[in-house]
Amino acid sequence: MFKILVVEDDKNTRKLMCAVLKQYGYQTFDAQDGMEALCMMEKEHVDLVVLDLMMPKMDGYELTRQLRQSWETLPILMVTAKQEPKDKRKGFLVGTDDYMTKPVDEEEMVLRIKALLRRAKIANEHKLTVGKTVLDYDALTVSRGDLVFTLPPKEFFLLFKLLSYPNMIFTRIQLMDEIWGMESETDDRTLNVHINRLRDRLRDIPEFEIVTVRGLGYKAVKTG
Repeated sequence: MFKILVVEDDKNTRKLMCAVLKQYGYQTFDAQDGMEALCMMEKEHVDLVVLDLMMPKMDGYELTRQLRQSWETLPILMVTAKQEPKDKRKGFLVGTDDYMTKPVDEEEMVLRIKALLRRAKIANEHKLTVGKTVLDYDALTVSRGDLVFTLPPKEFFLLFKLLSYPNMIFTRIQLMDEIWGMESETDDRTLNVHINRLRDRLRDIPEFEIVTVRGLGYKAVKTG
């Protein structure tokens, strides 16, 4: 059973989030601020943290920074009423893995948590398996039976990202920010070139395909 720590200063919201997570089979712990959360982390094994941004004593940004110092691979989902792009960027820069704005859709929250936990497992193992195809993060290889080939780093990271979240649509900006970095001057053309190269290299892999979502971005779809 996965253990999730909910850090939220509003008592009713905290109770509701814990109740929802328990319905889906997760064991929950809760804390009302960042200081209490850090004390909890020292005493309990936690698989994932859901945290609010605006809290007394220590806000979500500082809590995320401190969590990253001691628990580098811990999945963190930041939930906040702040919706400005600059707030989201700051959240990702301090180390959150995902970001949701309030009011929170309960089903979407659970789906995001499942994806983060799955991604954490993949990251720890450094391999991603889709059908008979295996992506090896350390070697940057894609293998299927006797077929083994090495991808350039950016192409591999792009493919690994898409396949870690099957059917999830990623905007072009999201992919460019994560793969090339927010400060990069990468444009749509560079991303399109990498996507087209991946499609060409993977034409003999039947388990999945990279689909263009017109006007939005791309997603990986399992076809097997």
